[in-house]
Amino acid sequence: MDTAKKIPVGVSARHIHVSREDLDVLYGKGYELTVMKDLSQPGQYAAKENVELVTEKGTMKVRILGPVRKQTQIELALTDAVKLGITPPVRDSGELKGSPGLTIKGPQGEVKIDEGVIAACRHIHMTPAEAEVFCLNDKDIVKVRCGGDRGLIFDNVLVRVNDNYSLEMHIDTDEGNAAMLHTGEAVQIVK
Repeated sequence: MDTAKKIPVGVSARHIHVSREDLDVLYGKGYELTVMKDLSQPGQYAAKENVELVTEKGTMKVRILGPVRKQTQIELALTDAVKLGITPPVRDSGELKGSPGLTIKGPQGEVKIDEGVIAACRHIHMTPAEAEVFCLNDKDIVKVRCGGDRGLIFDNVLVRVNDNYSLEMHIDTDEGNAAMLHTGEAVQIVK
């Protein structure tokens, strides 16, 4: 395995992916998200639009990431979840069964979801060609080292391989703060 190759990091703040149906309720029928900035993964973007997450314990604003998805999904750091009084499971994107729900408020309406809140598992996006360089396959689990004053080894890092990906490791804000890692810095896979 090529452990010398550096992998850029993307620190992901709390956000929501919305379904077409839920966006129609939150922002109005046929509403189209406005691109604020493109993200590192091709075709993905941060939208100008926000929504408010509401539970019995608290509220929190989150940015919508586009484009729309088939199912609404909220990704929080665990400290965000504490503020809302919920305990989301650590899961891969799209694995929502049995996760907590909440109410989502937009300017035109609100949606109550029964499930859909997760803490995204740390993962690395890579193309098939990059996976070949690293001798890895889709769904492999690896360890990743970061250096610096609070250097550490991230265990249980999921590898996600797809032609539409761009090489990058995604961690949440809690993980980034713990390691003093910032978007654009680099890490390495360890044996």
